[in-house]
Formats: sequence, C-alpha cells, structure tokens
Amino acid sequence: MIRAGLIWNQKSHRNRGAGRGPLPPDVLDIVPEDPAELDGGLRRLAQAGADLVVVDGGDGTIREVLSRLPEAFEGRLPRLAVLPNGKTNALALDIETPLGTTLEQILAAAEAGRPVKQRQCLEIVRRGAPAPEHRGFLFGAGAFVRATELAQRNHGLGFFDNAAIAVTLGGAIVRTLAGGADEPWRRGEAGSLSLAPEVARWFLVMASTLKRFPLGLRPYGVPREGLKVLSVAAPPRRLPFALPILLRGRDAPWLAEAGYRRDDLPAFGFAFDGEYVLDGERYSGGDLTVRQGPALEFVIP
Repeated sequence: MIRAGLIWNQKSHRNRGAGRGPLPPDVLDIVPEDPAELDGGLRRLAQAGADLVVVDGGDGTIREVLSRLPEAFEGRLPRLAVLPNGKTNALALDIETPLGTTLEQILAAAEAGRPVKQRQCLEIVRRGAPAPEHRGFLFGAGAFVRATELAQRNHGLGFFDNAAIAVTLGGAIVRTLAGGADEPWRRGEAGSLSLAPEVARWFLVMASTLKRFPLGLRPYGVPREGLKVLSVAAPPRRLPFALPILLRGRDAPWLAEAGYRRDDLPAFGFAFDGEYVLDGERYSGGDLTVRQGPALEFVIP
C-alpha cells in the first residue's frame, strides 16, 4: 500500500473555481492557506509516514513544498509527483507529466512500481545562513527578472504555458534590441559572479537543473543532468546573432569572447543588490550561493 499525501493549492490557475472531487480514503489531504499551514501540513504527512507527496499546482507551489520538505521530513525525502495545474508547469514538462494528469493515474503508477524520473533541485543559500532559504529548479537574475514581470502581465492578458513563454520572449527581445545604452534591459545587473569575477555587470544569469524546456528551447545546450548556468555580460554584444544560437542549444567560437558563457558545475556564487527569480517568484538578492541540491524521485503516469 502507498501512503500518499496531496498538497492542493486552490489558488493555482487551473484549480480556481474547480472544486476537488472525492479522494481515496488512504490519501491525506492538505489545503494550505498560508506558509505556516503548509509547514504544519508537511509535518503531518511526515508523522503519518507518507512515502508519496503529490503536489497539485504549478511551479511556484512545487518551489514552496521543496523549500520546506527536508525540514518537515527530517532529511527523509519521500517520492514526489506533480499534477500540473499552475500558470507555468516547467517541471511537469521536464519530467513528462502532461496537463490533465489525475491523482488516480499517479497512484496507479506508484502502486504498479513504474520507473520514476529523477531530478536534482537547486538550492539558494544566503551567506552566513545555516540552511538553504529556497529550493527550486530555475534561477534567474538581470533580464530574467524583467522578463518575469512581463510574463505576469501577459498572464493577465490570458497567455499561459507555451503561449506565455513565446509572447514574453518576443517582448523581451524587442525591448532589449530597441533600447539605448541606458535601457534597463541592456544595462544589466551589477554584481560579482564567481564564474567571471572580472565582469561588473550582467545582462542575464540563469541557472537550472531541468533537462527539457518549453518550446524545445535549449539555452544550456544538449539536454543533460546537473546544475547548468548561462551567463551573459552587459550590455549584450551581437545579441541578434547570439540569441538563435543559444536558444537552439548550439555553439559558436565567438560566443565566449562576446561575453556568453555556459558552465556545468556543482555551485557558484553571485553577490548583487537587485532581485532574483526562482520558479516565478521574486526575492531580494545579496551574497548568494546557488548550488545543486539533493536528488528527488518523481512518480509519473
């Protein structure tokens, strides 16, 4: 028997106004209204011996669960599963859990012992802190923060998932290429990045442990495991030529000289005064370490 718990985010995009149906009697149900309730709910799942936690929501809900999971379960990590019902569902795409997946399908896959997908999350550790303050899968600073603001406005216009990404990417490209030297998109984020300490400003710093991305984009090159980083010095040079190469996962001998870098590494440091985005949510910057986190097992239908 699988002892499962369901974290149901009633505020997620596809859950709003769509009440939950009846649950199997052996599934523990958590409907958190705030972070404190999520903490308590995860502790209850751990005390009940849950070995599968199903997250019903989008990337932001998954981020909040992952950030609290190790402490609640005292280091014992249960298997996870995703019901992709958020505005963005990048993790679900990566682990091949399609929109419309049901709890019954997840439970059947778990009970049948089907192979799981394994992914490592990334962790954000602030200097001097004893533990990570957030866990997720996609970190971004510089133009990534402005693109997230643009994406949120596009959500308000009715664009979600791939459509939102396409519209946001197009808008970001136009703003960057059309702007002058003082355009915030081009001016970048001042900060010290351990990968290239001689650079003072960064157009973009983006890191992820995902392998597959929406629209078939390959910003880190060939899909692979581990923590991957794309960094672009500000202002971005030869951007109209570099962008299609980067998005298709290709390379060119002049990219590094022009300030475009791809790196694979277990951790890197980034000290800056602006904001960063982790799985769609904005947070204050500082002296941060972004590092590869623990391996997680995801049940897929």
